[in-house]
Amino acid sequence: MAFRIRPDRLFTAEFRSVAEHQLRQAIHFLEEQPEGPHEAVHDARKKFKRVRALYRLVQPDAKEFRKRENERIREMARSLSAVRDATALVETVDYLASEAGPPEELAALHFASKALIERRDRIAHEESDLPAKMAAAAQTCREAIDALQDLDLDDGPRRTARRLAKAWRKQLSRAAADLVACEEGGDAEHFHDLRKVGQTYWMHLALLSDLWSSAMRAKQREAKTLVDMLGHEHDLSVLTQVVDENPDLFGDSETLARVIGAIIARQQDLRLKAVAQAKLVFADDADTEAARIALLWKEAASRK
Repeated sequence: MAFRIRPDRLFTAEFRSVAEHQLRQAIHFLEEQPEGPHEAVHDARKKFKRVRALYRLVQPDAKEFRKRENERIREMARSLSAVRDATALVETVDYLASEAGPPEELAALHFASKALIERRDRIAHEESDLPAKMAAAAQTCREAIDALQDLDLDDGPRRTARRLAKAWRKQLSRAAADLVACEEGGDAEHFHDLRKVGQTYWMHLALLSDLWSSAMRAKQREAKTLVDMLGHEHDLSVLTQVVDENPDLFGDSETLARVIGAIIARQQDLRLKAVAQAKLVFADDADTEAARIALLWKEAASRK
């Protein structure tokens, strides 16, 4: 089943169907582990992000449901994060190495990669309770599926259009504020906030792509580019924190300096590019785009 809500069907039924499909896919990864436990955790967490983005669409009319279920899924994802976060650091250094300049910088990044691989393997070895955590997460997914029956929404086209417009406006207003903060020299947290709102926007565009297929997909591509940039930027911020907390992992002072230099140079470049891309993605103001979504939904729903 595609990750989308079809406007020619009742909204609540579509919402439940999309959420259940994502949660059942997560259960499959957690229980079957087709490519091993760590990849299974990574795949399941991607499904959790989709579900949490989906739930934002009903917040205007289901605040308690969204708050409760968002917290349930967020805490479940956090319980599975240790090894995946350690693996992401290895991938981040390898990404830096692919962009490396002088041979000395590349050698320093290769040293850092080996050190972080050893750290990841140590964390994985120490996390002996991962199978139990994965089993618990699968059970939590089943509870989240059952909780979908608690959702009671007005499926009238006008009410649904207003609900979607309010959720859309809220996300774009957040994006505008985050973008201003980043333009004014924001710190890692501001760029992380922009990434989160960009990721939610990208997923919302996918969910409502049937409203205006060509325009929504073009917007999706622009948003995905932004999310990828900010994903790398955030990974570099996390890597900086690990370097600051564990400098001895990264060899002598010269090697450490080269690793830090590579991080700073790439992060500054990504931030400049991300701000420019965000201006493109969020070019329309929140009220205008929200009103457009409401109109498109009403027109599409009237054709069913």
